[in-house]
Amino acid sequence: MTDSKYFTTTKKGEIFELKAELNSDKKEKKKEAVKKVIASMTVGKDVSALFPDVVNCMQTDNLELKKLVYLYLMNYAKSQPDMAIMAVNTFVKDCEDPNPLIRALAVRTMGCIRVDKITEYLCEPLRKCLKDEDPYVRKTAAVCVAKLHDINAQLVEDQGFLDTLKDLISDSNPMVVANAVAALSEIAESHPSSNLLDLNPQSINKLLTALNECTEWGQIFILDCLANYTPKDDREAQSICERVTPRLSHANSAVVLSAVKVLMKFMEMLSKDLDYYGTLLKKLAPPLVTLLSAEPELQYVALRNINLIVQKRPEILKHEMKVFFVKYNDPIYVKLEKLDIMIRLASQANIAQVLAELKEYATEVDVDFVRKAVRAIGRCAIKVEQSAERCVSTLLDLIQTKVNYVVQEAIVVIKDIFRKYPNKYESVIATLCENLDSLDEPEARAAMIWIVGEYAERIDNADELLESFLEGFHDESTQVQLQLLTAIVKLFLKKPTETQELVQQVLSLATQDSDNPDLRDRGYIYWRLLSTDPVAAKEVVLAEKPLISEETDLIEPTLLDELICYIGTLASVYHKPPSAFVEGGRGVVHKSLPPRTASSESTESPETAPAGAPAAEQPDVIPAQGDLLGDLLNLDLGPPVSGPPLVTSSVQMGAVDLLGGGLDSLMGDEPEGIGDPSFGAPPAAAVPARLGAPISSGLSDLFDLTSGVGTLSGSYVAPKAVWLPAMKAKGLEISGTFTRQVGSISMDLQLTNKALQVMTDFAIQFNRNSFGLAPAAPLQVHAPLSPNQTVEISLPLNTVGSVMKMEPLNNLQVAVKNNIDVFYFSTLYPLHILFVEDGKMDRQMFLATWKDIPNENEAQFQIRDCALNAEAVSSKLQSSNIFTIAKRNVEGQDMLYQSLKLTNGIWVLAELRIQPGNPSFMDLELSLKCRAPEVSQHVYQAYETILKN
Repeated sequence: MTDSKYFTTTKKGEIFELKAELNSDKKEKKKEAVKKVIASMTVGKDVSALFPDVVNCMQTDNLELKKLVYLYLMNYAKSQPDMAIMAVNTFVKDCEDPNPLIRALAVRTMGCIRVDKITEYLCEPLRKCLKDEDPYVRKTAAVCVAKLHDINAQLVEDQGFLDTLKDLISDSNPMVVANAVAALSEIAESHPSSNLLDLNPQSINKLLTALNECTEWGQIFILDCLANYTPKDDREAQSICERVTPRLSHANSAVVLSAVKVLMKFMEMLSKDLDYYGTLLKKLAPPLVTLLSAEPELQYVALRNINLIVQKRPEILKHEMKVFFVKYNDPIYVKLEKLDIMIRLASQANIAQVLAELKEYATEVDVDFVRKAVRAIGRCAIKVEQSAERCVSTLLDLIQTKVNYVVQEAIVVIKDIFRKYPNKYESVIATLCENLDSLDEPEARAAMIWIVGEYAERIDNADELLESFLEGFHDESTQVQLQLLTAIVKLFLKKPTETQELVQQVLSLATQDSDNPDLRDRGYIYWRLLSTDPVAAKEVVLAEKPLISEETDLIEPTLLDELICYIGTLASVYHKPPSAFVEGGRGVVHKSLPPRTASSESTESPETAPAGAPAAEQPDVIPAQGDLLGDLLNLDLGPPVSGPPLVTSSVQMGAVDLLGGGLDSLMGDEPEGIGDPSFGAPPAAAVPARLGAPISSGLSDLFDLTSGVGTLSGSYVAPKAVWLPAMKAKGLEISGTFTRQVGSISMDLQLTNKALQVMTDFAIQFNRNSFGLAPAAPLQVHAPLSPNQTVEISLPLNTVGSVMKMEPLNNLQVAVKNNIDVFYFSTLYPLHILFVEDGKMDRQMFLATWKDIPNENEAQFQIRDCALNAEAVSSKLQSSNIFTIAKRNVEGQDMLYQSLKLTNGIWVLAELRIQPGNPSFMDLELSLKCRAPEVSQHVYQAYETILKN
C-alpha cells in the first residue's frame, strides 16, 4: 500500500486521535501516527498542538522515525521556541550516537532550527561534529556553521568555528573540503570586508587536489572559490589553468561554465605569445559548442554566457559559426540569441555564409525573428565593409517583397548604412521613397524622414514628401516629430526659396502648439539660429556627422570584465552586475579581472583585439542617445574651425554653442552667446544652467568675490573619495579631495584608466556654483593614460568664476572630457577650503557686528564627544583659518569667540561653549551669526569635520 493513505482524512477529533496514537506503546503505531502528522503538515493543516507528543517520539533507534520527527521539528520550532528547547537534550545525545548517519542528521537539523534561544546549546555538539572521525559528519557540520552564522554571526566568531572551518580546507576528504569552501564562501559573501578565504598557493594546491575527487556540486564550489583567487604571476596562472582544464569535459554544464570562468579570468595573465595560450583557446571551444546540444533552457543560458565570451575573446569561437545557425524548431529566445552571436562572429572569411543564412531567416514566419534578421543584415554591412554592397542588394530584394514589417526594418538599417558609408549607396533612395506610404512604425518613419532631410538635394519632391508627414504632425510620436523638425530645417537650409512657408509652419507647430518640452526647446533653438544667423545655422544643422561605430551594442569594457567574473550566474544571463538586481548590499562584491602581467602585454592586431577595445585608427563613435547632456554638448567636441568672425554676431564658426560656453572654452576658445544676449550663458558654464537653481536676490549682493591674503596654513584634508565610478564613465575612474594651503585652493585628483584603450586629451570644467569656484589652469595629464594606469594631479582653483546659488550650497558640478567622451559628476566641497587667511576680526568690530546681525540669523548647533580641551580646539581651528578673538571662563565653562571670512567676503561670527562631559570627551555648543544664514549649516559641518579628524 502507498503513502497516499496518510493524506485521507479520518473521523472527527483528528488531533485527539493522533495524540493517542503518538503516545502508543507499539512502535509501528507510533510510526504510522508520525507519518499522518507529517502528511497533515504537508497539506497545510496546523498540527503544532501535537508538538510535545511528537518530540517524545525522538527517543528511538529507528532512523526513519527520527527523520520524520526532525522534519516536524524544523517546521514548527520557530512558532514554538519554548517547546523546541525540550528537544535540545536529544540533539546533544544524537550527536554522540555510534551511527554516523544519526550524528549527521542531528547536526543538519540543528542548523535548520532558526531559534536564537537554542543556538548557544548547539555549539558544543557542533564543535564535536566538526572534528568527528567520519567525513560524512564533518561535511554536514561544515554547512551547519554557515547556517548558524546566518542566525548569529557573533556567536560563530566567538566560538572559533571559522578557524575550524579554515582547517577543514586541508581535510583529507574532498567532500569535506568542498563543503568547507562552500560554507566559507557563503559567509564571506555576507561579510565582504572579512578576509575569510585567505587563499595562498598551498591552500590552492589542496583545493585543486580535491577538485578531481568530489561530487559535481563540490567541484562548482571549489571552482567558484578559485575564480576569486589572483595568482602571483603568469606561471602560477598557467599551472592552475592546466589543472582546471579537464573539468571542461564534465557532463554537468554548471561545472563546465565554472571552469570556463576560471580559465577566462586567468587567461588575462597569460602572454599571447605562449604556445599554451593558443592551446587553451582551442580547448575552450568544444565544451561551449557541446552546451548548445542541451535542452533549450540550458542552451539559452549557455548562449548568454557565450555572448559575453565572444565579446571578450572572439578568437575562441571564430571557426564555429555553423553551430550558431538557427534550427527550425529552436524557441524564439534561442533564435534571437544565436543571431546576436552570429553577427559578433561575422568576419570577411565567413560573411558569404552568414548572409545566405540571414536572407533565409528573413522569409520565416516569426515576425520578431524576421525583424532581427533584417537588422542583422544591416549590422553585417556596417561591420564588414567588403560585404556592404551584397548586404544593400539583399536588403533591396527584401524591400521588393513588400512585406510591411520587413520593409520598415530594412529602411531603419539602410539609414545606418548611409551613415557608415556616405556618398556610396544613395542611388537606392528612389526605391525607399516608393514605400513611404506603407510606413506606420515610429522608428521606420523617423528613419525615412532623416533620409529625406539628409539627402534633400537629391530628391526632387523632398518638400512634398515632408509636407505629407506634416499633415498629421500632432498624431506622430515624439521621435518622428523631432526628426521631422530637423529634416525640414535641413531642407530649408538647402533650398531656402522654395520651403519658407514649410519651415515657418513646422516651427510654429513645434513651439506654439506642442506641449513636449524637448520639441519646444529644439524648435526655439532652430528659430533663434535661423532668425539671427543663417550661416551659423548651416554650420550647426548641416555639420558633417561622425561615422557610426561598427558594434554599437557592445557591453562597456569595465562592465564586461566584471560580468566575465560572474560567468555561470544570473548576472551573466541578465548581462547586469549583481548590484543592479540584488536588493540590499548583502553579498554584492564588485569583481574585476586580474591585471595583465608585464610579459602578457603583447601588441594586439584589430583582428584579435578584444571586443570593446576599438583599434586606434577607428573613427569617432556617436555618444549614446540616452544622455541629453551628451547630445547637447557633443556640438562642442570638435576642434574649432578657424575663420573670420561674422558681422551679424560674434559667433566663431565650427564652435557654435547653443548653450553658451560649452567645452570649447577648455581648448582656449570661448564662444559667446548667440544674437540675443538672454539666449547665451556665461562661458564658464560647463553644464547647462538648468542643472542649478537661479540665484536668489537675497544672496546676490553677498557674493562680491574678494580674495584673501595668503599665509601658511595647513587646514584639514579629507581622504580621497570616488567621485566618478568607472562603470559610469566608460572605464575612467576619478577620485579626489579638496585642499587649501598657503592661501591657495586645489582639487587633488586621481585618474585611473580601467578601460581597454588609452585615454588622452583630458580637460575639465565646472558649472557655475555658489562661490564661483573654477579651475585656475587647464587639467594637465602629461602622458597618455594607459589601461590600468593611475595618475595623480593637483588642479589649482580660484574663486573668480561665475556665481549661481546651488542646492545644497556647496554642490559642485563638474564636466570632464577625454578622447572617449564627456562625463559629468557632482561632488560636495567642504566649506573650510573657502576660509581665508585674513579672517581675524578685531574685538570692537566683533562686538559691534554681533549686535548688528539680527537675532533670527543666529543658528545653534551641538558637537558631541570632542576629545579636545579649549587650547587644542582653538589651535586646531586656527590651522583651518577659524580665528579665536577672545576666550573667557564662565561658571567652569570655557567660551571661545571666533571669526572667519569666506572667499566672497561673507563674515561668520561664532561663540563656542565647551562643556566638560566625561574626563576624555567634551560636548561643544556652537552659536553662529552671519548675514547669509544659508551658510551657517555648512560652517557647522566644517567645524565638526575639523575637530573630529
